[in-house]
Amino acid sequence: MNKKSTEHPLQTNIFHERPDSNHRYVNHNHIHHSGKNILIAFALNFIFTIIEIIGGLLTNSISIISDAVHDCGDSLSLGLAWYFDRVAQKKPDYKYTFGYKRFALLGVFINTAVLLTGSIFVVIESIKRLYNPQEIHVKGMFWLAIAGIIVNGIAMLKMKYSKGLNERTVSLHLFEDVLGWAAVLVASIVMLFFDFPIIDPILSILISCYILYNVYKNIKSAFRIVLQGIPENISIENIKKIIEKIDGVIEVHDLHIWSLDSEYNIASMHIVTNNQDYLLQSGIKNQIKKELYTKEIQHVTVEFELPSEKCSKCY
Repeated sequence: MNKKSTEHPLQTNIFHERPDSNHRYVNHNHIHHSGKNILIAFALNFIFTIIEIIGGLLTNSISIISDAVHDCGDSLSLGLAWYFDRVAQKKPDYKYTFGYKRFALLGVFINTAVLLTGSIFVVIESIKRLYNPQEIHVKGMFWLAIAGIIVNGIAMLKMKYSKGLNERTVSLHLFEDVLGWAAVLVASIVMLFFDFPIIDPILSILISCYILYNVYKNIKSAFRIVLQGIPENISIENIKKIIEKIDGVIEVHDLHIWSLDSEYNIASMHIVTNNQDYLLQSGIKNQIKKELYTKEIQHVTVEFELPSEKCSKCY
């Protein structure tokens, strides 16, 4: 006699098959970011952050120190992105029935706190230097800027194909670093020919303000996910129109769409239909799932109602 399976019921066939845009069926667990690329980017960024802090202190450049603070936040994000990428691959269980994908948002909030604190500190120090400009080692600033462009450019390329919100946040910051170092390079060239030390704190304030602006955008996106708002790339009006065009669908209501982690989107709805046959309802449900999967909605729950039936939704 065969032994009874001891697998946890929620860990057995938990990743249901789903249709892709060509109506083939693929597994939910087939898309994962490359941990190797994240680790390489982390190593490059972390090592250069240490060099940057030392270089900023030796050259007495507040703009370099501001970039060092930013790079420290990026290093933290890269480390968290790698860790949460591994956590997100864990299967759903009784504790987290939708899985662990939303854990990636913790990295966004932690990184935001680091960048916010660091940027405010740098702005305060830069304002002080506006009133009391200090001598800067311009040649050291010049060569450090070139190294910064190269190292951050390589790290940015390693993160080029990452799609998660946490990884996109890091990739954006790495791109900002490249731009920031380009600005530092320009400033150092200007100071090689002109005695204009005030350009350093001005540049630092501009870089910090740009960082804070993007921190605001990223934290806004993260809160939208946590508060179960409709994903920014999805229109609920369009989704409703697509569903109501399906043969057999009279009306769709109690439609909810939200995201777990900016990539994995979920929808639930009530469908009014005259079809009482299970096979006909199953056909409608499968068509809805196919259509919505092409709109980047991977998990769909459908409840059917007859026209004469009172909606069972809770208020």
